[in-house]
Amino acid sequence: MGKTTYKRVKGSQNLRQRLLLSTLASTAVIVEDIRSDHTWPGLRPHEVSLLRLLEKVCDDCVVEINETGTKLKYKPGIIMGGKHLVHDCGVSRSIGYFLEPLIVLGLFAKKPFSIRLKGITNDSKDPCVDTFRSAALPLLKRFGVPADGLQLKIESRGVPPHGGGEIILSVPSVQSLAAVTWIDEGMVKRIRGVTFSTRVSAQFENAMIHAARGIFNRLLPDVHIFTDHRAGPQAGKSPGYGISLVAETTSGCCISCDATVSYGVEEGNEIEGEEKKELTPPEDVGEQTASVLLSEIEQGGVVDSTHQGLLFLLCALCPQDVLKVRVGKLSPYGIETLRNIRDFLGVKFVIKPDPSTETVILKCVGCGMKNLSRKVS
Repeated sequence: MGKTTYKRVKGSQNLRQRLLLSTLASTAVIVEDIRSDHTWPGLRPHEVSLLRLLEKVCDDCVVEINETGTKLKYKPGIIMGGKHLVHDCGVSRSIGYFLEPLIVLGLFAKKPFSIRLKGITNDSKDPCVDTFRSAALPLLKRFGVPADGLQLKIESRGVPPHGGGEIILSVPSVQSLAAVTWIDEGMVKRIRGVTFSTRVSAQFENAMIHAARGIFNRLLPDVHIFTDHRAGPQAGKSPGYGISLVAETTSGCCISCDATVSYGVEEGNEIEGEEKKELTPPEDVGEQTASVLLSEIEQGGVVDSTHQGLLFLLCALCPQDVLKVRVGKLSPYGIETLRNIRDFLGVKFVIKPDPSTETVILKCVGCGMKNLSRKVS
């Protein structure tokens, strides 16, 4: 082994994606100036947790962090996968933050992979696990991932501030992905959803469903929203409720959105005697989420704005063939993803606006990512 050459990047933004791409492209990376001028400099707990998770999933990966946590040296190893892995995600970010990198790593692992993640299943920052199950997993199937090994099971729920949720994620390993041309959004044919409530009255869910259906039933008849009321140990450690909605179109696209209501993580700096902030009532949650879903559908594109990053990533990892996808307005996260893909994988997208529908068509040639470590059956 010669001397490792490191790719240098600066700043803490999109650390998660940089680590993922560095692992996939087997590029060692040095990240400098991680929040070096903040009051609390260095890596956040969820970022350290992500590094620990990468260590569990990969063999022979080396992580070095300096004392203040402002500089990180990461040398990726071989993605192993394996059964019965367990990881505690902590309570500073939800499990949704860890799922996106995990699911892509799992595809290129040596063995099919199943992991139990503990922490917060639903919060207002990251996509919740329900949305992940109903929108991100069908997206993977589009790229030729077999459906039989791919599943996400919610054992128990947890909301901020104390979490207590648990999920089991299984991902099959693939030889390579399939290139897609996916520019037809189709028309919305049905809306599915699920509401959840933990440690609060089950009536909250009925209120959310009633409000959401009030908006959807004027537009289409096929609306089913299921309830998932948890009590006892399955309800985690904090009270909360929320809703996740997915619109399925005639061409098989899934447009999703979600909302969760719970008390945030207590920073401990609240003035004594100050009232806790008012939480959004369930009727408004249902109504707002339904409206957000309609605006996502209105924007056009084959995925919603939260899944743009994942879509571009899968496109870039495809065989060396031309891919064409259509998205609505490019989200800031999507744009960052495109930059990171260019830096790590050397894949450039041709971006062409389509003024007639106000959408954007992206074309690229995949980097031809092959899963070399997988045993050929």
